[in-house]
Amino acid sequence: MTLMSFVLAFVVGGLICVLAQLTLDLGTNLTPAHVMVLFVVLGAVASGLGLYEPLIEFAGAGASVPLPAFGHALVKGMLKGAAEKGLSGLLAGGLTGTALGLTVAILAGLAMALVARPKG
Repeated sequence: MTLMSFVLAFVVGGLICVLAQLTLDLGTNLTPAHVMVLFVVLGAVASGLGLYEPLIEFAGAGASVPLPAFGHALVKGMLKGAAEKGLSGLLAGGLTGTALGLTVAILAGLAMALVARPKG
């Protein structure tokens, strides 16, 4: 890994975050939940068009960590599942492709709930 790979990851990941923040701040009526879904869908569409994988190769973690990467993982898993098992694989492949991310999110949420002791 070179210093340039870290810089590219920082810049691309930062630009994705800036776009999300601008979407929230520039007078749209979108809530943060809407923006999250929008970015997952944009990642899925970019993946379906074959644009997201080259972005990951270019920016590394800068493109594989933010929300659009979840959409990319869904599409990638669905395509792999469909190729292996047909229609049932199409549905199961999305879950298989994102299982690790979902598991980490659930366990991190549980851990934070136990540590922070949220109020009712």
